[in-house]
Amino acid sequence: MTEPRRSRRLPDGTRSGVPGRVDAGPGLLEAVDPALFPGADARRKVDGGAPSERWRALLDEGSPILADGAMGTMLFLSGLQFGDPPEVWNLTQPDVVRRIHRGYLEAGSRILLTNTFGGNRLRLGLHRLEERVAELNQTAAILLRSEVEAAGGRALVAGDIGPSGAIMAPMGTLDYQEAVDVFAEQAAALVAGGVDLIWIETMSDLTEIRAAIEGVRLVAPGIPLITTMTFDTRGRTMMGVTPEQAVEALAAWGADAIGGNCGNGPDEILPVISRMRAVASDVILVAKSNAGMPELVDMRAVYRASPETMAAAATEMQAAGALIVGACCGSTPDHLRVMHGALVAGRRVLS
Repeated sequence: MTEPRRSRRLPDGTRSGVPGRVDAGPGLLEAVDPALFPGADARRKVDGGAPSERWRALLDEGSPILADGAMGTMLFLSGLQFGDPPEVWNLTQPDVVRRIHRGYLEAGSRILLTNTFGGNRLRLGLHRLEERVAELNQTAAILLRSEVEAAGGRALVAGDIGPSGAIMAPMGTLDYQEAVDVFAEQAAALVAGGVDLIWIETMSDLTEIRAAIEGVRLVAPGIPLITTMTFDTRGRTMMGVTPEQAVEALAAWGADAIGGNCGNGPDEILPVISRMRAVASDVILVAKSNAGMPELVDMRAVYRASPETMAAAATEMQAAGALIVGACCGSTPDHLRVMHGALVAGRRVLS
């Protein structure tokens, strides 16, 4: 018999363990609509479980899972100019994009993100590319899939969805339903390109990430979904969301894995993982931090964390409860290679 969940008040005023309700902020979730946010059982039944088969197989291996590292950092090192849309390189420099993916595969990454962080029509519209959402996202998925298959097909292709680039109403001008449509359009293109899962990342607003999740579920109700927010403001996101609020809301909305990414380095994400684990013992947690605190040098962001520093942090994040560990801005395949070695060594010690 399953013990009923009990509610308890958290230090920041939220409540833990309330079925069907999340105190995630003003105007958010009083009741979860299963038609919009299907539960785990419903998602696994979609098309006989086919959309999540590769995800479940990876989890069943029972090992720490290494994600990839930065795409933008590597593109800048390859000649991308500040202000130019990285997604265009899927069409103009596909060999460079593929080479970056290949580097992370060779480093041991098992989940890799497509080069589509800003691939929604609002961000692309800044460059008059809003009509090319489908082309840019599908091409990105195909490029990554080709590298994964060439490497043996063991890694998963994750369709990368970043923030819209706008601020949600009422603080900003982006209407919720418009945001849902924007994210659904991008998700549909990624799914058409053959991704294994969707990864929504670098979010700071729970309303926006809810819209993104709803958009994904409109076009792919059974696809695995990883969601990560950025906690770079004294343990909160820029919009004031705590790790506890994030993990409870995102779990209620049907995310398959939840965590933090980007920010000011691994020291910042480690307590995020610990706080999430304290209130959500059964959630798959994800840590994908920047390679240290960014510093501006000659108008470029420079990240000082060495591969060895990131590797030590990876083992700490794993010990804190993160099953999926990767890296974000400032990282390279060299960082991920050493991180992979540390995670493998840590598993041997534990076994």
